[in-house]
Amino acid sequence: MIAASRKLNVIFLCTGNSCRSQMAEGWARALLSDVCVAYSAGVEEHGMNPMAVRVMQEAGVDITDQFSKNIDGLPKIDIDIVVTVCDHARESCPVLPGAKLTLHRNFEDPPRLAAGLDDEQAVRIYRRVRDDIRDYVEGLPAYFETVRLER
Repeated sequence: MIAASRKLNVIFLCTGNSCRSQMAEGWARALLSDVCVAYSAGVEEHGMNPMAVRVMQEAGVDITDQFSKNIDGLPKIDIDIVVTVCDHARESCPVLPGAKLTLHRNFEDPPRLAAGLDDEQAVRIYRRVRDDIRDYVEGLPAYFETVRLER
């Protein structure tokens, strides 16, 4: 059984680890650092999305030290919870041995939705997705006790 004081390792997966999974990692670090250690990765590496960095900074969360990596770039840790944040990652995600729980929530893809829009329109999309991800991350602790009991 996992000690109640051990933080859970939560990994957020997306296609390119450039936007949605990075925002989720940032929110988890900002909101849940007392109960989990957050990581993010992608099925591929697309580099950090500057608009994602910008809108997270607007919300007071600095993700400038985070970097885009594929799943093989994750540290060798005991994985407690895997959260896929897009359908492509859910469909393409390799099995992560030892994960106690896999969750899925498909968030809209801001770069795709904002393509061809002016800056003002694009930033509104990024902010909406950022806030949707924050709301989801805030609800994750409801799953933590279930994972603790499984260990």
